[in-house]
Amino acid sequence: MPTEIIMPKLGMVMTEGTVLKWNRTQGDDIVQGEVVLEIETEKLNYELEATASGKLHPIVSEGDVIPVNGLLGYLLAEGEEPPVITEIKSMPETSSTPKEKSVSKKPGTTQKNHGEPIASTPGARKLAAKLGVDLSDVTATGPRGRIVEADVRAHSDGQSGPSQADSNISQSSISTIAGLPAPSKVTKMSGMRQTIATHMLSSLQSTAQLTFTLDVPVTELQSQRKAWSKKNKAAITNTHVYIKICAEIISEIPIFNSILSDGQIYEFANIDIGVAVALPKGLIVPVIKDVMDLSLQDLATKTSAANKKALAGNLSPDEISGGTFTISVLGVVEGFTPILNRGQSAILGVGGTRQKPIIENGEIVIRDVCTFNLTVDHQLIDGAVAADFMKRFSQYVEDPVSIFK
Repeated sequence: MPTEIIMPKLGMVMTEGTVLKWNRTQGDDIVQGEVVLEIETEKLNYELEATASGKLHPIVSEGDVIPVNGLLGYLLAEGEEPPVITEIKSMPETSSTPKEKSVSKKPGTTQKNHGEPIASTPGARKLAAKLGVDLSDVTATGPRGRIVEADVRAHSDGQSGPSQADSNISQSSISTIAGLPAPSKVTKMSGMRQTIATHMLSSLQSTAQLTFTLDVPVTELQSQRKAWSKKNKAAITNTHVYIKICAEIISEIPIFNSILSDGQIYEFANIDIGVAVALPKGLIVPVIKDVMDLSLQDLATKTSAANKKALAGNLSPDEISGGTFTISVLGVVEGFTPILNRGQSAILGVGGTRQKPIIENGEIVIRDVCTFNLTVDHQLIDGAVAADFMKRFSQYVEDPVSIFK
């Protein structure tokens, strides 16, 4: 019986992946455990290993976007013929056994009125259904002739999507934007950047994001951090202290360790915090697990190791999943509005530290002050609760003795 190769779910909020590269070709003999293809998601590239041995029979192409649990291909026994496929659907995540497929040629297609498939992305199909657009009337400009969301929007607005020739970067093929001079270069958004853009927009559309900003003196924290590092002969940064403080507050206000999904609130026992790492093509968020059980030194070690793996592109799916809260440190700017990661309920943005005049005991003094920006999903976390988080955070930062015990 053929063994199906399925798009895995690499993370709590993953809905689809891109077939980046097939490592072997049609008919090659594959050994169980061998890497057969590479998959690209919003957060990482993943090498998919064969779950059985057999001859490779791929049914999707490099560059195709396939939903989670969608069919990628088969591993066939010697002399075995591949199944006849009329439509490939994604399988329910709760199912552990493959189900029969019916109708269409490959994933990412819908049917034309006369029965021929229309190549399109899941996002394009969803948008078309929302706007009442017939995909058979839409001009495709996506990779391999697929209809993408921009094509659906262009058609809905009464415009024709750009032709394939328009995607070329030559000056003669670049269209101008009203009121602007002709661009010198046009680059199609793709890969990780495209996925991040889609997910960030989805996050804003599906959550009620509200941001709170507070300036907090960090002079005392920095003084105690340096003394602790010298005493313990272990270097830690302000960021490590902020992670530990957030874990303490989350243990005090459990709603920050929960998510809202399909009208249900899911609460968690372990406090797993994501720490954003900037990459050349975007942002990735490795998750530090069980922060409450870690000493400051262990937290610093784990965070540093995760940062190095992120920059090297070596994070595993487990290392970027599970977090309900994220910390994003920019440092250069002060106030900014961090956007929630999909599937999370809160994110703390840490701005730059500056020397500022503040009033202490009726006198003006100069202190190191950092700007903190907390964004929450207002569907789940009330404004008063978020304000309470910031109040407690400020108290811990200004008097961090308990953190350094």
